[in-house]
Amino acid sequence: MTSAVTTEKSAKSTRPGYGQLLRTPGALGFVLPGFAARLPFGMLTISILLLVQHTTGSYGSAGIVAAVTGISMALFAPVMGKLIDRHGQSAVLVPVALTHAAAVSSLAAFALLGAPVWALALAAVPAGASVPQVGPMVRSRWAAKLEGSPLLPTAAAFESVTDEFTFVVGPVLATALCTGINPAAGLVTEAALTLIGGLLFAAQRATQPKPVARPAHGEKHASALSFHGLRVLIVAFIGIGAVFGGMQVSLAAFSEEIGNPGANGLLYGVFAAGNMIAGIACGAISWKIGPRRRLILGYIGLTAAASVLWAAHSMILLGALGLVVGLCIAPALITGYTMIEQLIPATSRTEAFTWLTGAVAFGQAGAVTLAGRLTDAHGSSYGFLVPLVATALALTILLTLRAKLAPKAPSRIVSSSKPATSKAPSAGVNERGLGHRVPVTVD
Repeated sequence: MTSAVTTEKSAKSTRPGYGQLLRTPGALGFVLPGFAARLPFGMLTISILLLVQHTTGSYGSAGIVAAVTGISMALFAPVMGKLIDRHGQSAVLVPVALTHAAAVSSLAAFALLGAPVWALALAAVPAGASVPQVGPMVRSRWAAKLEGSPLLPTAAAFESVTDEFTFVVGPVLATALCTGINPAAGLVTEAALTLIGGLLFAAQRATQPKPVARPAHGEKHASALSFHGLRVLIVAFIGIGAVFGGMQVSLAAFSEEIGNPGANGLLYGVFAAGNMIAGIACGAISWKIGPRRRLILGYIGLTAAASVLWAAHSMILLGALGLVVGLCIAPALITGYTMIEQLIPATSRTEAFTWLTGAVAFGQAGAVTLAGRLTDAHGSSYGFLVPLVATALALTILLTLRAKLAPKAPSRIVSSSKPATSKAPSAGVNERGLGHRVPVTVD
């Protein structure tokens, strides 16, 4: 009887949770600076939209500049990820943060000087290309510390919550700065915070994954993109990015239509808060269904929720629907990031994470452009059609190619850089306090 009680208590104590996650040695050392470095990213797109719309009077023009920023980020993020895998996080992050601060400041100056849209788009290229990939860097640190641990999905949920918190605070802060102080205040603040946060995070060298050793002569490291599962996830994440982009433009246009521009930050904050709430719940649940099924179910819910946004004509109703859309994004987003450990070897994980981050940026960029054109021509209701169409297309592809999301083996993929061991893992909590190591499978 005593043994049974002890076993039950042990199971409860080792159940994955946020408290146990944050007690991982060294975790707080990179979590806090990582949040500081990511907060400005939530301000970037909306700050560009509000500044360029103010100087040009067109959401379409603002959408073009914001889209160029997003596309540049999407194209250069995987390149940055490869450099990080090869040379280490700090070696790449410091020059990138410096470059980004200078590029964003230049973009703001050009806009205030009344530069034409083509010049603003040109200035947006380095601003987007130099966005520091801090989120993938933090996720890579978690993956290195928690490889094979049941805490890894909790870490993915925690990171999604952190991301969404930046998208709650970021748009509200940017909107307040742009509408209350100066149209360029959002971008200037974004540049300053990126520089300070990036340098603080880069200083945390002890927890960064070791750079991948150079391959022997004639050998090549496999690109993360060579794995079929990642390519399917990229499609899914493009659809998620389209929701973010379509919501940003359409909510801003809707707020203008009702004569309350300041409501934009509140509405987008409610949308992001739904995502954050769902993210917290996802990390606290001990899932009985596999990640692949969770991803598909989450995406079905997201598509259904996005399908009714266009019909909302009141602030209260739109806020409620935005909350539901946010609640539906988190399960798909968190699960997609969690599956990277099962689909991609450790030597290419930062690159894989940046592909997903870039996919979100690419989807956001396309949605911002299209939604901007539609809202200029027909009003905000038409802009809300963009998230609907994008998620429906992505869901169709996801259902068709779901078999590609199965890992190569029934257990997690192990990096070839680590020798195999025949020693069985001990039950209970291991020496790092991370919990029992068990095989992780996709359904």
